[in-house]
Amino acid sequence: MKTNLRNSASAIILMVITLFAGNVLCAQPGQGQRGGQQGGQQGPPAAPNTKQIKEMVSNLAGEISLTEAQEATVLKLYTDHFEKVKAKTSGSSRPDRQEMEALKTDLETKVKAVLTADQQTKYVAYLQKQASKQGGQQRR
Repeated sequence: MKTNLRNSASAIILMVITLFAGNVLCAQPGQGQRGGQQGGQQGPPAAPNTKQIKEMVSNLAGEISLTEAQEATVLKLYTDHFEKVKAKTSGSSRPDRQEMEALKTDLETKVKAVLTADQQTKYVAYLQKQASKQGGQQRR
């Protein structure tokens, strides 16, 4: 009888330890969830394709009232910019954040040079609106 009690007590203790260990292991964040990111894609987003770039510039043209000539110039600037971005992000190493920010600033400067003063104001507002949209998507 004592042997059965010992076996039962041992079985209960073993179950409690197993349950406790399982809870501890399940409570730990998985790989890729550290550093504030909740899984999903790590690193920069993929560079847009030609169709997406045209759509992007078309939306911009509507927002800030670009002329056809301005839209063509801005499309060329965006296409060149994203080719550079794709070249920087296609390697196995992560691109340098400062270098990527410099590319972005360079694009914005070149686009502003094509715009009138009124369009430049609208462009800055457009960029801020886009940045807030992207920030909201990244926090999800």
